Amino acid sequence: MGISKIVGISATATLSLFIYLRGRLSPLLLFPLLHGSMVGFLAAIIAHPAVNLPLLFGKTTDGQFPWWSLVLFHPYLIPLRVYVGIRRMKSKEPVHSEVAPQLYVGGWPSSASDIPPGEPAVIDCTCELPKSSCVANLPYMCIPTWDSRAPRPQDIDVAVRWAAGKRSQNRPIFVHCAFGHGRSVAVMCALLVTLGLAEDWKDAAKTIKKCRPRIRMNVLQQRSLEEWSKTRLSTGRTSEPSNGSLLLR
Repeated sequence: MGISKIVGISATATLSLFIYLRGRLSPLLLFPLLHGSMVGFLAAIIAHPAVNLPLLFGKTTDGQFPWWSLVLFHPYLIPLRVYVGIRRMKSKEPVHSEVAPQLYVGGWPSSASDIPPGEPAVIDCTCELPKSSCVANLPYMCIPTWDSRAPRPQDIDVAVRWAAGKRSQNRPIFVHCAFGHGRSVAVMCALLVTLGLAEDWKDAAKTIKKCRPRIRMNVLQQRSLEEWSKTRLSTGRTSEPSNGSLLLR
């Protein structure tokens, strides 16, 4: 089930509760329910594939949210942080997995122990989670993307070019989304192809799945990778063996 359906159902339930309690409780007590439902409906619409505007929350290039976003959208952002934390505690899956030498894909890092070794360059694929303080001093790039949606082909291209540049400096790469199953995997697939470590994104996905079995890219993410691949071929770009060779050191 996509994020628009999940958030839409939650918003409908919250609005129904507001309507049921209306007249029974004071408006001041009911306002959080109304606010939460309106934020949910807005997020469901903006996250829909036909709209898909990941900048709704105003996440900046340095990975932070402006004050107005925290005020307006806290009914969405705070419960989401709680959900990520609870799911992380219950999961036996490692936060990150090394899919090739010094190339890591995984979930949102909440502490220093969640960061791969070697002071990696970080690519953040979330629009709903802030840049963690534990990566404050690391090279950082954000390509904001809704959960269960796909990074745009042009964003994938920018990200892998940036990562390839960092690899030329022999720096590890850590690509993450919320849980390391979809958005981040799409970017890592493109990076493996760019570095000459996979023939195509499908081959790259197989390589990643061997190291992180729970990955599951959806149709949108696969389609975005296919479009990225076609654009890459049409422009005549090839893999970068010089960066790929660094991975073997």
